[in-house]
Amino acid sequence: MKKERVISIILGGGKGTRLYPLTAERSKPAVPFAGKYRLVDIPISNCINSGFNQIYLLTQFNSASLHNHIVNSYTFDQFDRGFVEILSAEQTYSSESWYQGTADAVRKNIKHFHDQDADYYIILSGDQLYRMDFNKMLKRHIESGAKLTIAAKPISRQQATGLGIMKTDKDGMITKFYEKPAPDADISDFKVNASYLESSLGVSANESNEYLASMGIYIFSAKEMEEALSGKETDFGKEIIPGLLGKIPVASYLFDGFWEDIGTIKAFYDTNIDLASVQPQFNFYDEEMPIYTMRRFLPASKVNFCNISSSLTCEGSIITNAYIVNSIIGIRTLIESGASLDGVYVMGATCYETEKQKAENARKGIPNIGIGKGTIIKRTIIDTNARIGDGCRIGIDNIERKDGDFGAYSIHDGIIVINKFAIIPNGTSI
Repeated sequence: MKKERVISIILGGGKGTRLYPLTAERSKPAVPFAGKYRLVDIPISNCINSGFNQIYLLTQFNSASLHNHIVNSYTFDQFDRGFVEILSAEQTYSSESWYQGTADAVRKNIKHFHDQDADYYIILSGDQLYRMDFNKMLKRHIESGAKLTIAAKPISRQQATGLGIMKTDKDGMITKFYEKPAPDADISDFKVNASYLESSLGVSANESNEYLASMGIYIFSAKEMEEALSGKETDFGKEIIPGLLGKIPVASYLFDGFWEDIGTIKAFYDTNIDLASVQPQFNFYDEEMPIYTMRRFLPASKVNFCNISSSLTCEGSIITNAYIVNSIIGIRTLIESGASLDGVYVMGATCYETEKQKAENARKGIPNIGIGKGTIIKRTIIDTNARIGDGCRIGIDNIERKDGDFGAYSIHDGIIVINKFAIIPNGTSI
């Protein structure tokens, strides 16, 4: 029996403006996540765990960091034909423009996919957190007779704004699609088919699951995808999918596990901090379907006389006499005596400083990479290789705000972001 050939296509997204400044020097899929991973590790790991190990990653902005991560993380056995290949936007004789949207990005790379002679294409986003066995979705696609299958998450009306909403019949075949309805739009006609929801997930429809949202995960039959992309439409959600309804069979695949779109600073912060809770919504501790990332060969973290609770500490860190709660301590993080962190994601460092480098920086009044003595930080994201001096007060209530002129941070929805390579002098209050 012929094994179905599936090509995975991960969309790297645009400039990632909603995640700025975390995307100032890297593409969105390359943003460090959960202390030791990158966002792109999530869809790649789901593909590998599903046995779909021929993976293309489409990107066009700040791709150097992403390229380095992919090259150093995903090397397959030469006999299994697996690969993760980055396809950046390129100028050709037929096109000199960058990717104009999700569909346009796939269209411009179809010639590269032809070498694999795929039966199906699975299209994924590079900035979501979830765990899914794509084989189950592919089985649903084949058995339903669909030419396009869209993964769907049951949600409430409040959650529906900003997502693609679909209407299905009792068999889960999609009949209507509404891209990002406004909060006051009447979408009552799109309420979930109760019998389909109950037969698929074994739950009854209520206010928390009365609509079906597109997760931005698509399986196309190869021929139909190429035909759908033969025009000039640039976006799957806004143009391609609505245009296909009524022309080809389009099925939904219901998914009721954890799923989060990590597209904003607030969503990024909240999702990370939740991972450090006693019972996080997403479980990284799953040996059957692990999340893969770069092998760094770092030593275990060293913890000296600390009080740490509801937190994650990643390898290679040295933490001394600190109080840490509801926080994530990324790789190679150095935290000095007397520091206090509450609700902080420290991304860590890309290297250790030598004693000579530390001495030279001290003479210039520059703090070491990491967090200095007696510094107190709350509700903050600290990007990689940031230097935070001694006695700083960051995110503390009733502290006079002193922005200074060093341009090393910004505030988004009440969350402070300390920029990559930022230098926060001793005694700074933010």
